[in-house]
Amino acid sequence: MDIQARHNFKGESMSNELSIDWKGRPCKPNKHGGMRAAVFALGVQAFEIMAIAAVGNNLISYVFNEMHFSLSKSANVVTNFIGTVFLLSLLGGFLSDSYLGCFWTMMIFGFVELSGFILLSVQAHVPQLRPPQCNMLTEGGACVEAEGFKSLIFFVALYLVALGSGCVKPNMIAHGADQFSKEDPEQSKKLSTYFNLAYFSFCVGELIALTVLVWVQTKSGMDVGFGVSAAAMAMGLISLISGTLFYRNKPPRGSILTPIAQVFVAAIVKRRQVCPSHSEMIHGGSGHSVNSSLNGAQARKLPHADKFRFLDKACIKSEDESHKKESPWRLCTVGQVEQVKIILSVIPIFACTIIFNTLLAQLQTFSVQQGSAMNTSLTKSFQIPPASLQSIPYMMLIFFVPLYETAVVPLLRKFTGKESGITPLQRIGFGLFLATFSMVAAALVESKRRNFANESNRTLSIFWIAPQFVIFGLSEMLTAVGLIEFFYKQSLEGMQSFLTAMTYCSYSFGFYLSSLLVSLVNKITSSSRGGGWLSYNDLNKDRLDLFYWILAGLSIINCFNYLFWSRWYSQNSSPSPTPSDEEEQQSFSSSKHISAENIP
Repeated sequence: MDIQARHNFKGESMSNELSIDWKGRPCKPNKHGGMRAAVFALGVQAFEIMAIAAVGNNLISYVFNEMHFSLSKSANVVTNFIGTVFLLSLLGGFLSDSYLGCFWTMMIFGFVELSGFILLSVQAHVPQLRPPQCNMLTEGGACVEAEGFKSLIFFVALYLVALGSGCVKPNMIAHGADQFSKEDPEQSKKLSTYFNLAYFSFCVGELIALTVLVWVQTKSGMDVGFGVSAAAMAMGLISLISGTLFYRNKPPRGSILTPIAQVFVAAIVKRRQVCPSHSEMIHGGSGHSVNSSLNGAQARKLPHADKFRFLDKACIKSEDESHKKESPWRLCTVGQVEQVKIILSVIPIFACTIIFNTLLAQLQTFSVQQGSAMNTSLTKSFQIPPASLQSIPYMMLIFFVPLYETAVVPLLRKFTGKESGITPLQRIGFGLFLATFSMVAAALVESKRRNFANESNRTLSIFWIAPQFVIFGLSEMLTAVGLIEFFYKQSLEGMQSFLTAMTYCSYSFGFYLSSLLVSLVNKITSSSRGGGWLSYNDLNKDRLDLFYWILAGLSIINCFNYLFWSRWYSQNSSPSPTPSDEEEQQSFSSSKHISAENIP
């Protein structure tokens, strides 16, 4: 579908969302979209999460035991890998919204991810591609670390997986949510339910990965485990292709970054612009509809927000050239300006979840090693793989998520009057607060485990570290789902995947911050007598418990920071960009709009 066709889609009903089927034809409500189509996207998510979680959650054991990296270096390899996965989600969101669309972005990069899993399996299977076998726990100093070609193969395979998964992740969520029209009140109400189902799908994938797939890795070897991850990814691609005939597809709208840059450039160029004496000097104002997408594909009325008022001058026409057509780098529409304000407004909320994901990084690295130093025996003949401990919260959440949707939400709805029970911002806040107690539990248990090991040479049961996973699982259900729902509902047409990708960037920055904190703590706590708190390959010598207390302190400080910014957002935000039918019937001039008296 060409650009002119996009502008003329559905005739003069410009408030309707633009969506096409797989042949580029207008979608039919009774044939395309809805939960029937979203199920296929949920299938992709379950299988992709299954594949990547089986690798990421047990990767530290492979890097430490097979590639012979030190414990702290192994932890950083894992956090850098996972951080890169989520950072690359920005690339996936940008390519989807600007050029490829959700479906083709997932198809192309799904096969990239699949190739990475296959290469990892080959490397784990061929002895010549790994260093000689050596027990890092007993012979750590004598073990040869992987380097040269062996290291290159490993990191190429690992970052093929990172590139593929990073570009697929934001589009799975956005593509599923796109199946529900924001303009249809009934379908719009189902969005919150879809996000809960998406998290349920995530939990199912994680649970299978952390039980069945990790058990396969432990018993049959990492080569077979990586191969099973490749098979799971292949099933995800099959699920994606199977829904082709039912999808509502949002076509790409060209670069989404250029119009954003234009607002900033125009605001800087016109920073000395005199306030206009009449509304005709406002480009896109004075009773006219305001483009809701950054490239003007649709029209939607956006009320003027008082925050970031320095950007308002970007839409003021120059008085001496009011009769001439100005460059888009000097003159932007009111809609463009208000959309950039929305993007800037959500950044503080996004930033407050970075510490939360730094805590998550510990559960996938040090907590796994913590479990390795404990008694893993369930029976005389069966031992629990330490990485499988992360399945505990997902076992619980598989039951709790449907309970939350069917019982908790209706109960909260009676008190709040909101369709989702509580707002996404409230949900994020509760989750961030709960996460603090996960690190408190982790610190107390590690202190007890270390004392038992050093003073009486005894080992605690691995189930002692279950509470920290359970608490964080509940926290993640609240925070992760709330954040994705919040960002998607704030997003504008043509930017759903990109803004959804921003939620994954929080994971990225959180894992990178974890790597930085580990290095920083080691450097600060090192002395002439020895290394820092996390510099040994033996947790009985390390002070992991003190590191957990630092994270608990950072988490509680972050909670207060979030309270400030969420209150600021609630007090200063404009109404949702999705208008009601009543709002659609009002003229732009009757809403609060940019005029001479409210431009500084």
